[in-house]
Amino acid sequence: MERPYIICHMLTSLDGKIIGDYLKEERAAYFTDEYEKIHGRYGCKAWMCGRITMEEHFTFGHQLDLKEDNIPTIPRTDYVANKDAKSYVIAVDPSGKLGWTENSIAPWNEDRSEDHIIEVLTEQVSDAYLAHLKNIGISYIFVGKERLNFTVVVEKLKKLFSIEELMLEGGGFLNGSFLNEGLIDELSLILVPIADCASNSVTLFETSSFLTNQHPVNFFLKEVEKLDDGGLWLKYVTKRD
Repeated sequence: MERPYIICHMLTSLDGKIIGDYLKEERAAYFTDEYEKIHGRYGCKAWMCGRITMEEHFTFGHQLDLKEDNIPTIPRTDYVANKDAKSYVIAVDPSGKLGWTENSIAPWNEDRSEDHIIEVLTEQVSDAYLAHLKNIGISYIFVGKERLNFTVVVEKLKKLFSIEELMLEGGGFLNGSFLNEGLIDELSLILVPIADCASNSVTLFETSSFLTNQHPVNFFLKEVEKLDDGGLWLKYVTKRD
């Protein structure tokens, strides 16, 4: 299989939560800053997040007012708006809900560069949404009629956009899907020395109920780096060197 090398880069509480009230603690700010610095240190050409993460941090819940009238049927084929971008952000958005207004992560976000946006869609997306993406110059790929096949996703990212390394950055169900398909090569984990204690918070790897071939996955410690104020940066691989 021709695909990128995939690094799952995440930040969690001591009890494995990737979201929760612990992130509102003043002490947590240092670790979120370190997370972004380490993201930059890897120097990956592309990074990926799920719809909820993108909506919270990058489109801020913006809703598009799309008109379905007089929109011609658009073929469900991949659309490459920019195959020579310096860097890419991949948004996993099966039904086409993210309210993008431009084709890159804008320079107003001080932690991310102007990464060209690639939408990962199913064939359930509306013609109006596809027309909007084309109009503003966002690339998109199709990887299923109703459910996503992430093996196909990463194969297409390498073939169409020459992406050799991909940083996977949540949420938990997206991470779990990649892990379940054997698509994570390395785990970069910032461990925040705070326990969240909320039983309903999403953890590092979550699994959807419709997946039947779930199985434990072994990780092997590669490196440990102490951070200030009791935190750790842990690096694991899924295959022994």
